[in-house]
Amino acid sequence: MADITASTQETLQQWSEREQLAEQMVPLIGSLYRNNNIVTSIYGRSLVHQSVVDILKAHRFARQVDESILPVEDSFAIVQAMSELNLGAGSVDLARMVKKFREAGGDAKDFVRNELADIADKNGEGLGDTTDVVLYGFGRIGRLLARILLDHAGGGTKLRLRAIVVRRNSDDDIIKRASLLRRDSVHGAFNGTIEVDEDANTITANGTKIQVIYASDPASLDYTEYGINNAIVVDNTGVWRDEEGLGQHLKAKGTSKVILTAPGKGDLKNIVFGVNTDDITPEDTIISAASCTTNAITPVLKVLNDEYGIHHGHVETVHAYTNDQNLIDNFHKGSRRGRAAGLNMVLTETGAATAVAKALPELSGKLSGNAIRVPTPNVSMAILNLELESTTSRDEVNTRLRQESLTGPLSKQIDYIYSHDAVSNDFVGSNRAGVVDGLATIVNEGSNGSSLVLYVWYDNEYGYSTQVIRAVETMAGENLPVFPKN
Repeated sequence: MADITASTQETLQQWSEREQLAEQMVPLIGSLYRNNNIVTSIYGRSLVHQSVVDILKAHRFARQVDESILPVEDSFAIVQAMSELNLGAGSVDLARMVKKFREAGGDAKDFVRNELADIADKNGEGLGDTTDVVLYGFGRIGRLLARILLDHAGGGTKLRLRAIVVRRNSDDDIIKRASLLRRDSVHGAFNGTIEVDEDANTITANGTKIQVIYASDPASLDYTEYGINNAIVVDNTGVWRDEEGLGQHLKAKGTSKVILTAPGKGDLKNIVFGVNTDDITPEDTIISAASCTTNAITPVLKVLNDEYGIHHGHVETVHAYTNDQNLIDNFHKGSRRGRAAGLNMVLTETGAATAVAKALPELSGKLSGNAIRVPTPNVSMAILNLELESTTSRDEVNTRLRQESLTGPLSKQIDYIYSHDAVSNDFVGSNRAGVVDGLATIVNEGSNGSSLVLYVWYDNEYGYSTQVIRAVETMAGENLPVFPKN
């Protein structure tokens, strides 16, 4: 009994010591972010704005890559050394820094100064001029985009949310808009403070003053009246889907670029960030961020096609209901969508399968698709039923996708889970485009290849919104140097 008690006390003491170091890291990470535009992470898991427990969980996550927990004392030494260098803007992965330091040996301060020499003594410089962002529309996606932009506003990004444009629906419209930003039935309360100035038509959230503009004609607006110039307009209304319609935003004074949060029509570039990001050029003035489903499946399909080749396949989307559907049976211009969303599974169409080809042309004509809307408010699933050109196994596919989620070039888009108890609510707030459920993977080997059934979860609201923000950052020319260097 004494041995058990001693062991319990020792475990608690070790936790307390790690917790104390993490507590000391919090202000250092915050200062680096706000004063130097340094974004710190552990294998892609951001440490900015995270609690002490979240920081310790990120250190534990490192065992997925290194097969051991990242010691907090090692990462603390790196962060402490970074705080003494008056750094310029950059993105620093502490796990990779620690790993490289262990290989190099020597003094931690000397290692950090040498590794970050390119941005040492730059006093936060490197982001360039800030870029104004206007949200045209303030629905489900618009409000989540606002939350992400506001969360990033302290440093590490050049994007600044300056205005939202909506139609006035009531005398107390701005009060209701602010309330919807403050409270969300799916994603919870806003993390911060919100103030409303009805006379000035502004919402101030965590110190960022957002102008609320009431309008229905995008071309007639003059954003310069509010001190907004060369803004990127994020159209999340879905009213206009082609270049001509979205081009109305560019006729307004004070705008320079437009991004659509829906699949674009015609020759509009449909960007799935991480897959065809390089298609975005400085000359582009209008692009589409495609759809939530297209963003969820395209990165996974790219990995599979590059590794095994996809002969053909079918995508079935089990999708949360949306505002486009009726709460109770009523007229709807679309087939079946007029039936009560909270009571029925609704078979409907999706363009995601064919839209994949806009970001991944090598899959053109190879995929079909359909969708079932189900009575849940958020988090959807894509079931990929694929015929592969080469033979493989369940373990091989899962290992490949797990590795991609940890250290691959698409690690910001693809996540991986292998859990016997995972359900849809577990993925609310996921900042990845899609999460592969490895436990559900099915592979049948054939003489000419393999049949694969893959299940991909995705937060069709928040996960997609993070992809949109990444595309906006690229349009703004934001490109933080990444450390340590390969």
